Amino acid sequence: MSDYDRIANAMAYLVDKAADQPSLEEIAAHVHLSPYHFQRLFCRWAGTTPKRFLQALTLERSKALLDNSHSLLDVSHELGLSGSSRLHDHFVQLEAVTPGEYKDRGKQLKIQYGVHSTPLGRLFVAVTPRGVCRAGFMDFHSMEALLDDLHKAWPYSLITESTQSTRYVIDAFFNSRVVSRNGPLSLHVSGTNFQIAVWRALLRIPSGAVASYAQVAESLGTPKAARAVGNAIGANPIALLIPCHRVIQQSDALGGYRWGPTKKLMVQTWEKMQDVPETLPG
Repeated sequence: MSDYDRIANAMAYLVDKAADQPSLEEIAAHVHLSPYHFQRLFCRWAGTTPKRFLQALTLERSKALLDNSHSLLDVSHELGLSGSSRLHDHFVQLEAVTPGEYKDRGKQLKIQYGVHSTPLGRLFVAVTPRGVCRAGFMDFHSMEALLDDLHKAWPYSLITESTQSTRYVIDAFFNSRVVSRNGPLSLHVSGTNFQIAVWRALLRIPSGAVASYAQVAESLGTPKAARAVGNAIGANPIALLIPCHRVIQQSDALGGYRWGPTKKLMVQTWEKMQDVPETLPG
């Protein structure tokens, strides 16, 4: 088992056992490591200690975030620049497919894809010359299914495998220094006008915070369209970079997520902990 598999397994275990408050020894035993070795490995991959990760998995965290998010979508973009928030509009530029490009269905377009190991699981990434066009966890989807979806979206494109060409996306998301050095990532997406508007709204939710489907709808000037917002979020083609994991139900329930509630909570918690300074043991 690789290190990233162990940490992903440990995170899933923590999500499942959060109510039991497992000890460091119990978590380490679950992934067959000594407590000392596991603590160091977890800190290196997750950027925080197992104890702090567990603390962030409480229901009170979600409630507090939602209580404080009533105006999240109205704040200026500059708000995110004062900290290390990763997925604000200053980090991601979303470019929609033009009508002509949609009609051509990817004719003469070159798409490269790759699968990368991350602290959150194996991630499939596809890019065009204009930006990221797909990103998805491989928890419930085979490579064949992901490639089939890509072919259906861009049937006349030339699709080739190149992890070297997609590595920069992983580096940018998991290493903020790469972002500051190379500038914002670009996304190349296809969707209806409403879907594009919803995805842009998600980019305005600060990293580590959450908003409800109704709050997203209200921010778009369509307060009665919470269900339509949910459908647009479900159609999001780019995991993590378009942060659909930041939207929960008004009741504080997690809501839907293409890769399951455990993964959604894992991503939320990991993202929240990136702003928490930690000193590695030893």
